[in-house]
Amino acid sequence: MGFGTQRFCSILVTFIVIYSCHCLANAGHHSSHTIKGNHVKLRKQLVTSCNAYEGNWVQDNSYPLYDSSACPHIRKEFDCQKYGRPDNLYLKYRWQPKECDLPRFDGQEFLQRLKGKKIMFIGDSVSLNQRQSLLCLLHAAVPDSKIKEESTDLFSTTTFLDYDVSIMLFLSHYLVDIEQEEIGRVLKLDSLKSGSIWKDMDVLVFNTWLWWYRSGPKQPWDYIEDDNKILKDMDRMAAFRKALTTWAKWVDTDVDPEKTKVVFQGISPSHYNGMDWNEPGVKNCANETTPMNGSTYPSGLPQALYVLEDVLSTIEKPVHLLNITTLSQLRKDAHPSSYNAFRGMDCTHWCVAGLPDTWNELLYLALTD
Repeated sequence: MGFGTQRFCSILVTFIVIYSCHCLANAGHHSSHTIKGNHVKLRKQLVTSCNAYEGNWVQDNSYPLYDSSACPHIRKEFDCQKYGRPDNLYLKYRWQPKECDLPRFDGQEFLQRLKGKKIMFIGDSVSLNQRQSLLCLLHAAVPDSKIKEESTDLFSTTTFLDYDVSIMLFLSHYLVDIEQEEIGRVLKLDSLKSGSIWKDMDVLVFNTWLWWYRSGPKQPWDYIEDDNKILKDMDRMAAFRKALTTWAKWVDTDVDPEKTKVVFQGISPSHYNGMDWNEPGVKNCANETTPMNGSTYPSGLPQALYVLEDVLSTIEKPVHLLNITTLSQLRKDAHPSSYNAFRGMDCTHWCVAGLPDTWNELLYLALTD
């Protein structure tokens, strides 16, 4: 090889080394932004290219996402470990979608991306259950963040002051109105006055189902008003559909999708009949310590979910269905059962930490779409 060729190769090698060093330095300078950017892109890809609601539960010893004893936001109804639950295997399961991986919840990223926003959960005690979980997830990420708690007759608010992110709860068992009239308390299927408050939020997470079949002393209304007719009662599933239709019309009329993202939580199941999960004779969720295997539930989906999906299909504005029904049906082990402050058998709500943490991981995916 001649001198000219040797010199050319030497220059070429020097150039490659200098260029490589420049690239490495540049990569180091931008690495944190690149990683964060790729993380956000991954979330968006998961939401758009994968049905995250189809999958199964897998054991993962890196869970739970936080220590419930360190969370100051858990109510007595949901704090299973504090009230004596002897097992903890129910905390060690992760939801695994069939076609992708569900990213681990990142509380700091959540707060940064939703900085200055108001997130309101609207519904019954299942909404309270999910809000408690989200507060614990965020507290675990920023335990030293300044917190402000506020409460009015209508709703309660927890604000992470360093980020100006408010997590709110508006209790509304039926979404539509109950009004006191001369004849008594009237459930008005065509009236939704609270929407004037809701529409000012940045994120709305709705839920209703738990109270629709309640009767007797626990029923919070005396009459139903439907199409200006006062009824002592009516088919409850039909009433559920009519109330959802009133809510759907409100979404199309009053919600500005440029400002507000609307999410509706799917039907949260209960576990009081072992026939539903192929265990005849079992009467509740007591002594259940593991999820069901597989990705389907023996008794199938509840009729209420089909009604909900049907009504959602009529809405012109974007609404995301947080379709937690099947993945929650599989978690017969995740209820408080008798491990709560009241010692009653609760196979309706969910332990915190626990299943609602997965709901909130899925909620965050929906919000980053």
